[in-house]
Amino acid sequence: MDETHQPLPEVRAPLIQRTLTEWRTLAILGGPILIAQVAQMANGVIDTVMAGHASAEDLAAVGIGSSLWMPVFLFFMGLLGALQPIISGYNGARTFEKIMPATWQGLYIAAGGSVIMILLLTNVYPVLNLLRLETTTANIAQGYLDAFAWGIPFMLVMMSLRGLTDGLGHTRVIMAFSVLGTLINLPLNYIFIYGKFGMPAMGGVGCGWATSISNMVAVTALVLYLNRSEAYRRFHLLADWVKPDLDGIRDVLRLGIPIGFTIFVEASLFSVIALFLAPLGPVIVAGHQIALNVVSLLFMLPLSIGMALTLRVSFLLGARTPETARLIALSSLILAVAVAFVFAVALYVFSEQIAALYTSDPAVREVTVRLLLFAAIFQIADVIQVTCISALRGYKDTRIPMFIMLFSFWGVGLTLGWVLTFRDWLLPAMGAPGFWVGLTCGLATASILLGTRLFLFRPGRQT
Repeated sequence: MDETHQPLPEVRAPLIQRTLTEWRTLAILGGPILIAQVAQMANGVIDTVMAGHASAEDLAAVGIGSSLWMPVFLFFMGLLGALQPIISGYNGARTFEKIMPATWQGLYIAAGGSVIMILLLTNVYPVLNLLRLETTTANIAQGYLDAFAWGIPFMLVMMSLRGLTDGLGHTRVIMAFSVLGTLINLPLNYIFIYGKFGMPAMGGVGCGWATSISNMVAVTALVLYLNRSEAYRRFHLLADWVKPDLDGIRDVLRLGIPIGFTIFVEASLFSVIALFLAPLGPVIVAGHQIALNVVSLLFMLPLSIGMALTLRVSFLLGARTPETARLIALSSLILAVAVAFVFAVALYVFSEQIAALYTSDPAVREVTVRLLLFAAIFQIADVIQVTCISALRGYKDTRIPMFIMLFSFWGVGLTLGWVLTFRDWLLPAMGAPGFWVGLTCGLATASILLGTRLFLFRPGRQT
């Protein structure tokens, strides 16, 4: 296999040299992951910006629809993300014969997950009614989700195949096809939202169709590449077909379910906040959605470093060099804190300019600017927690971190946020900013507990 992306460590080199070498490896692995993540997030940003220029109702509907599908998708993305440390570990141990069987079990899990997601997202109108949304906004949201559902199987197949390509250290593959999907999504959004080239103007519903079609094209191209590329001759997707294996599926689920649930806990918190804010009107929801989009986009850099860290730690453990795995796991926190400070300052200084990029509505812009100032504060804790939990995933330590995230986000973040937003129990009711203060406290709690877990963790002890 190609040693360029996942080299064996120089265990006898000086500490500083080893650290810098490992950081360089993280950059090589993480750079393409970052581009892929930004490309995927760009679809959400494109949808938000273009729907926002259609109407406030379209923007609010796309925001509500995204708040419903995103946590479910992220659960399955996290579940299938277990393939990355599994396959990376096989790569490090040079047990290549186990790689394609693991990949195929992931594809079977993706098929089952697609059925579940489609059934859930095409039947959310009762939920929309419970939220007491305006009729126009509710209809657009359901139409957006109905269109979006057609692309779900392709999204989950890409997540499965990402386990194969990233696990082998070939992070540029998913980068290329993610960028392809984004390049297709942009013009399709323009055509479907505003009704160009003879198409009816669909508004927010058009976002769903554009996303589905772009996913279909990108994943079809990815499958063709994997079956024809010389780099994957050894791992031929169709020729190395493997039938479903309950033990193999169980292994993926055992590691992946805590990861998926952990991501779901974090993502669903943001979505629940958006749903709680819905009765306050489309302006508040729109401002919250824009602020969330901005923060999520910035989060892609530390998340990409974290994903590369998971790959590297699992590879080093597979290669039986646990000392280097621990070195990179702990030293990456230095990078995380540096990134966090830069982003916090950027959000504080450029909040007004960022809001202006998203909307021309003065009321929505005012809400966005205010929320971005709060978002700048919790950047530091957010970056630290994702670095710690990513390193722990490389160790295949996922169950205790899951409980830590559940307590921190729902026990601390959501509870405190709700109190600060709607009640005068601690301070005068703050409205939407109260939830962002709650988020900050939840992230800080997660950072402290996960950081402690990482420092105390030792290879071979997985609970």
